[in-house]
Amino acid sequence: MTDPIAALTARMEALEKRAQAAEDYRDLVNLQGAYGYFVDKGLWDKAAELFAREGTLEIAGRGVYVGRERVREYLHRLPPYGYGVIYNHMQLQPVLHIDSEKGTAKGRWRTLMMVGALGKEGRWGEATYENRYIREDGKWRIASLHGIVNFYTEYDEGWHRGGVPLLRSVDGAQPDRPQSFEYEAYPEPVIAPFHYDEV
Repeated sequence: MTDPIAALTARMEALEKRAQAAEDYRDLVNLQGAYGYFVDKGLWDKAAELFAREGTLEIAGRGVYVGRERVREYLHRLPPYGYGVIYNHMQLQPVLHIDSEKGTAKGRWRTLMMVGALGKEGRWGEATYENRYIREDGKWRIASLHGIVNFYTEYDEGWHRGGVPLLRSVDGAQPDRPQSFEYEAYPEPVIAPFHYDEV
């Protein structure tokens, strides 16, 4: 006959692991969502603080920026938020794989973008994020953010007329490493590498 105390202890340990996994999922969704909201409003310092100390950022084939301060430097080179500016980056469709015991996780997201400046340009965009996360000093942080742009199009022309070529550099902020792989956005086909084979 099974020891009821041992059985109860095992059940409590299993429930604790499930509770921790649920909390980690919530925290990671909030972390990625916070990144999107901060980027929306050009709050570059707040966005940078979501990265691990040695975290990396790679967006649109512009190379890899290594370390929180380099991420901050890159972000501060982006257009400032203000009158007549839209820079929405909605974080959608998460697929998360979390190792709560190790304090690591991987996530795939989709971002839908509305980018524009009054009287200048207006664009729709969409990208896939393949990210890694780490628990650092008791909090989840972005260990690697990799945004693979699927398309940018002029809002008034739509995607049926083609896309806007990717901007391959940011003035004044040279990357620390080259981009992970060569690609061009729509109308060229691109599939962001998956961190998983099945769910």
